[in-house]
Amino acid sequence: MTQQSAAMKPMDPTRLAQLLRGQRWACLGTQSDDGPYVSWVAFVAVADFSALIMHLSRLAQHTRNLEADARVSLALSEPDDGRRDPQQLARVSLQGTVTAVTPEHPDYEHLKALYLARLPDAEGLFQFSDFSLYRFEPRAGRYVEGFASSHAINAEKLKVAAAC
Repeated sequence: MTQQSAAMKPMDPTRLAQLLRGQRWACLGTQSDDGPYVSWVAFVAVADFSALIMHLSRLAQHTRNLEADARVSLALSEPDDGRRDPQQLARVSLQGTVTAVTPEHPDYEHLKALYLARLPDAEGLFQFSDFSLYRFEPRAGRYVEGFASSHAINAEKLKVAAAC
């Protein structure tokens, strides 16, 4: 064990769960022809944190990017509450892949209902033909709770957090 890892605080899966359940707005990183592209998207986490659901327009650059290359990153943070050191805000960056969830998919109605339960004002967007549901499945990431508390996470650690 290195000196740095010996001083690291243990991960609090409850705080990670609160972060994923409590936020609805995340930064989505995709790859465009010109290089990295970052934008903001609304999302909803499924109960076991195996996926985060987004409802995106195919007219948006980020959607065209992820349809060309499904490898993406999603980052979110606790809201900035004005504390002196914003680096103490809990935050997570996840890497994984995105797939479209078409209306014919067996999970479509369930995921749509989950999304609308958390973001009811988005209901009208489901009438637009350019919008689709997308499932982001995280495979790895980094969860930072604050100073001396940074943790590599994976799908299994997300499931542990979901149980909290």
